Amino acid sequence: MTAFLPVALLLTALIPAAIIFFLADDRERLRAFINIAGAVIKLGLVGYMLFSVMDGAVYETRFPLVPGLDLWLRADALALLFITLSAFLWLLTTIYAIAYFEGGANLSRFFGFFSLCVAATVGIALSGTAITFFVFYELLTLATWPLVVHKGDEASLAAGRSYLAYTLAGSAVFLSGIVLLTAATGPIVFIEPPEMALVEPWLARTAFVLMVAGLAVKAAMVPLHGWLPIAMAAPAPVSALLHAVAVVKAGAFGIVRVIYDVYGTDLVQDLGLGLPLAVMASVTILYGSYQALRQTGIKRRLAYSTVSQISYIILGASLAGPFATIGGLVHIVHQGIMKITLFFCAGLLDEKLKITRVDQLDGVGRRMPLTMLAFSIGALGMIGVPPTAGFVSKWYLGLGGLQAGQPWVLLVLVGSSLLNAGYFLPLLYRAWFKPLPEGVDESDVDTSSTIERPWGFVGPPLVTALLALVVGLLAASPFSPLGWATLIAERTYLP
Repeated sequence: MTAFLPVALLLTALIPAAIIFFLADDRERLRAFINIAGAVIKLGLVGYMLFSVMDGAVYETRFPLVPGLDLWLRADALALLFITLSAFLWLLTTIYAIAYFEGGANLSRFFGFFSLCVAATVGIALSGTAITFFVFYELLTLATWPLVVHKGDEASLAAGRSYLAYTLAGSAVFLSGIVLLTAATGPIVFIEPPEMALVEPWLARTAFVLMVAGLAVKAAMVPLHGWLPIAMAAPAPVSALLHAVAVVKAGAFGIVRVIYDVYGTDLVQDLGLGLPLAVMASVTILYGSYQALRQTGIKRRLAYSTVSQISYIILGASLAGPFATIGGLVHIVHQGIMKITLFFCAGLLDEKLKITRVDQLDGVGRRMPLTMLAFSIGALGMIGVPPTAGFVSKWYLGLGGLQAGQPWVLLVLVGSSLLNAGYFLPLLYRAWFKPLPEGVDESDVDTSSTIERPWGFVGPPLVTALLALVVGLLAASPFSPLGWATLIAERTYLP
């Protein structure tokens, strides 16, 4: 049973994908049932495994890939942190996407690749070796591309070309680092770090730089972030998936694995690699926030916000102190909850009122109050206003910077928060306090919520917005994301 459960987690997405690909587009109810059933079953399996892993259980299984290399699936505490996020948000995004695309074309193709994308994300989380990680990392690239180009217009196709050019080049660099280190140490197993004492320092540094640089493409670190804003041509459910669950999170998660499970924090510091990576993450945090401030399109503003926010995870991992470790790990979840809320709301604004730019938001809080309430909570969380999830992440990262003897981290966090406020608060001011635009009469404002229907459309952002508050308010609970991140840090990474 313990060997089967990691496979079962993959099958909850692979089986729906295999069935949905062969459904006619007009089989909407059956397709929706299969999607939601797979997501619910996966969430149930994750819930069962969480309690067992908290008690010390580990679920793993291996399959021969080639002689000397196994495809190794392993559900440990860190894997379940990522999988729990993807399972919960997959369910909500599925509900949202069904409402978003109602009556659309090529939906069996879309939802088939959608499920395949989630399967790849689960595989990345479960990977027990570097080569297993790479296999699912590439599957994620191939499964996501059809989602990015789903609309089929020139902007979407251009976004798809950019996405493939960046990510495939990054994957080649990442694989080069894996091969270089494997040649020196043998297969890279995450629970059995390679014998780095046998590796020349120059080779260890080179392999680290190659692996992290390859992963940094999907993590959208500067200057490898160019594909992400362009990918905003994709539909809103795809943008939500890219930014909160799948692609950028996979890159950051991979960097966490390299630092903690391949090299170890002591060796990263001894080789002089931790501080340069922390500096690059900080540059990305500030640059992404600055660029977000300059954007007039709502989705592009959110895209540059993601460039900034994902590097909080990498900053925490590279500082390597106890509090920084916890802050980086918990932000894997916190960023996902807050960012998916914002993209859900952006999709609603576009679909219901054709609002895509910041200057179109005047008075929209009175026209779509539930949507803007959710958006406001997500935005305040990104700024780091207590008691939201974002405040918890930034608090621990700030303590981690001081604990690691790097007080300049506080300046980065303060600077980023000020920039966050600079590009989010004007949106909230326009939505809640500016008068309605010309052409919209006060009597035409529908506050009876008929505009915010169906509930499958507006419900998901309300749930994630509420969760962004709850995980901040209940951060001290052992079952909160902070409690789970602390468990991982204490059990796995901290002396």
